Amino acid sequence: MKNLVILGAGTGGTVLASLMTRKLDMKQWCVTVIDKGFIHCYQPGLLFLPFNLYGYNDKRDVAKPINHSIPSEAQFVSAEIKLIDHENKRVETSEGNFDYDFLVLALGCTVDPSEVEGMAEGMGRNIFTFYTLEGALSMQEPLEMFEGGRIVLNIAEMPIKCPVAPIEFVFLADYFFQNKNIRDKVTIDFVTPLTGAFTKPVATSVLSEIAEQKNIGIIPNFQISEVDHEKKVIKSYGGESVEYDLLVAIPPNTGPDVIEESGLGNGLGYAVTDDHTLKVKKAERIYAVGDNTNVPTSKAGSVAHFEAEVIAENIMREMEGKEPLPEFDGHSNCFIESGFHKALLFDFNYEVEPLKGSYPLGGIGPFSLLKESYINHLGKLAFKHIYWNLLLPALLPGDPLLPGKMSMAGKELEKIVENLH
Repeated sequence: MKNLVILGAGTGGTVLASLMTRKLDMKQWCVTVIDKGFIHCYQPGLLFLPFNLYGYNDKRDVAKPINHSIPSEAQFVSAEIKLIDHENKRVETSEGNFDYDFLVLALGCTVDPSEVEGMAEGMGRNIFTFYTLEGALSMQEPLEMFEGGRIVLNIAEMPIKCPVAPIEFVFLADYFFQNKNIRDKVTIDFVTPLTGAFTKPVATSVLSEIAEQKNIGIIPNFQISEVDHEKKVIKSYGGESVEYDLLVAIPPNTGPDVIEESGLGNGLGYAVTDDHTLKVKKAERIYAVGDNTNVPTSKAGSVAHFEAEVIAENIMREMEGKEPLPEFDGHSNCFIESGFHKALLFDFNYEVEPLKGSYPLGGIGPFSLLKESYINHLGKLAFKHIYWNLLLPALLPGDPLLPGKMSMAGKELEKIVENLH
């Protein structure tokens, strides 16, 4: 038997396992998925949990057993991954060693509050994060009990998982406190190391305009150096300080230690990965998918999905003695919740930033790009069903609603070019 080993059972690892168990002759191949976790979390739901919105109230609304969506044809092993011995094509784990013919890194990334002085000490007191399931749940009571003051959301550094989630949070905070009829008593500030609300200029302009309409302050170019949770203040390396009553922290995101310890990382735990083939550059027969790559696009579920499709095809090509194709274009799309039952939709790749228009069909939609709409909001909510029942089982390749490569259909390119000039 030949072995395909997938490290990680998150979005990318699960989609890839589903794809490969259908593509491979399972009489000749063994597909093994290894993960130390116990649950698979629908991470978009973590945005809603702190506010108890749209049916997201507890753990059951976002989590299922980790092997729930792994195909039955694959072998699942619950184990801690200790070392990737790429010279001998072997993975060392707490449950023994696993030889591989091809290996996929799908280990994701994690938040690390200890990377910012004072942040970890204040967690659960007046500092909270919704980037973990436990953190999102722990925010429910403080938000419900909040009667007025200053809420500050701070992004410590980039890159982070789902870079639009922080701006979504402050939009929903505005909606939440409007519903409680105390919005006039609450100041909301978005503090970021970026030059604006997002990484792309046109999208930043649109999001900044919405933030201004909602009376949400944006404090850019803030490189956090420390948190004093007793005095309730964050400080920057530039000498700035921002006071808060409740701090919503997006701690530094870091890649898995095992990637770095195995000599495959870029110094931050992210696998050094070819932007287009998604092969790991420092070893043969290894690919990387999702948040543990260093490719210059968003760390988001849609990206992991599109990457998995490319990796599956390239692994099959290599098995046939062919070169992998540079097919991944950095495609990412995501709904951005803006409150009051509305959302925006971004669709972009390495070369093209989010554009206005309609999606997926030009002039028809039904979704609008870079524009708030109720239909977009419904799309955001409907994605949970799609995620569990279509995306993870890999039933979406070729679906026009979620094409692997970005399409220019319906996009108002000419207007964007004019605005940039």
